[in-house]
Amino acid sequence: MSRSLSRLKAATIAATLAAAFTGLASAQTAVKFTLDWRFEGPAAPYLWALEKGYYKAEGLDVTIDNGANSTEAINRVASGTYDIAFGDINSVVRFRDKKENAPIKAVAVIYNQPPFAIVSLAKAGIKKPKDLEGKTLGAPAADGAFAQWKGFVETNKIDVSKVKIENVGFPVREPMLAEGKVDAITGFSFSSYINLRSRGVAQDAINVMLMSDHGLDLYGNSIIVNPAFAAKNPKAVAGFVKATLRAVKEVSTNQREAIKMVIKKNPIADEQWEAIRLKMAYDQNIITKEVLANGLGGADMKRLGKAIDQIGQSFTFTNKPKAEDIFDASFLPAKADRMITK
Repeated sequence: MSRSLSRLKAATIAATLAAAFTGLASAQTAVKFTLDWRFEGPAAPYLWALEKGYYKAEGLDVTIDNGANSTEAINRVASGTYDIAFGDINSVVRFRDKKENAPIKAVAVIYNQPPFAIVSLAKAGIKKPKDLEGKTLGAPAADGAFAQWKGFVETNKIDVSKVKIENVGFPVREPMLAEGKVDAITGFSFSSYINLRSRGVAQDAINVMLMSDHGLDLYGNSIIVNPAFAAKNPKAVAGFVKATLRAVKEVSTNQREAIKMVIKKNPIADEQWEAIRLKMAYDQNIITKEVLANGLGGADMKRLGKAIDQIGQSFTFTNKPKAEDIFDASFLPAKADRMITK
C-alpha cells in the first residue's frame, strides 16, 4: 500500500471517528436544573451525579444553578426557564390550585419527610407545640415552614391568639433568635440549626421541633419537571431521575467525599457545617422508615392525598388538586434499584 493511500485511509478513519463523536455529543439532551437554595450540603447528590458522569451516561448535558427558595424553584420550572427543579412538593400543591397554572408535577420525592421545623433556644422552654403559647415566633413570610403554620396550629390545638407572629427576613431570622429578640423561629431544621451553631450557639442550647414529629404528615422537596419538557423528552426525565437517585444512594455512604464537591462549587461554605447539614438531611428527611421499606423517590398516594388535605388547613383551595395531579411515578426506576439501607 502506498504511503499516500495509507494517509488517505487514516484520514478517512479519523474523519469517521470525529463524525461519530460529534454525533454522540449532539445526542446529549441539554437539561437546565435549578436547586431550591444555595450550593450547601443537601445539594451534594446532584453535584455527585454530575461529577461522576451519571447524567452524561444517561445522555444528558446538565447544568445546575442555585436558587432563591423553594417557591421560586417552582416558578422557574413552571415558566420553562428551567426544565427540572428541586423544590417543595407542598408548594406544587398550592400552585396547581389555579387552573391557569402550568400542570407541573413531581416525579421523584427526595425528602420523604420535610425539614419544616420550629427552632428555639432551650432556655425558652419550648419542648412541645403548646409551649409556643405566650411566645413570639419569628417567621419570614415566604418561608416554606411558616406556610404550614395554620395546619400545625390546628393539628396541635395551639391557641394562636396567644402566639405573637413577627415577620422577619431570612438573613436576620437566626440572629434575632440568638439575640433573644424572638422566642422561636420557623425554618428548615438543618439550615436554622447550622446557622445558629455557626454563630456560636451550643448544640445543647438549641431545640429543633420537627413538624413531621407533631402531626404534619407531609412530603418535602422533590424533583419537579416542566410538563412540556417531560412530554418532549420522557427518556431524559427518566434518565435524570435514575442518575439522581443513584447519586442519593451513593452519597449516603460517601458523605465526606460528596461534601468536597460542595465546597469545590461553593468555596465560601464551611466544610464542617455543610457535612453536618448533609447528615441531618439524610437522617431526618431522606432515609425514613417509609423509604427503607419502599425505596427512594416514590410517594404513597394515600399519604399524599392526606397531605393535600392537611395543606388545606393552611391554604384555602379553589380547585383542590388530587394526588395524581401532583405526583407522576412513571419516570421512576424499578423498586429494586431504589432500595437503600441505613
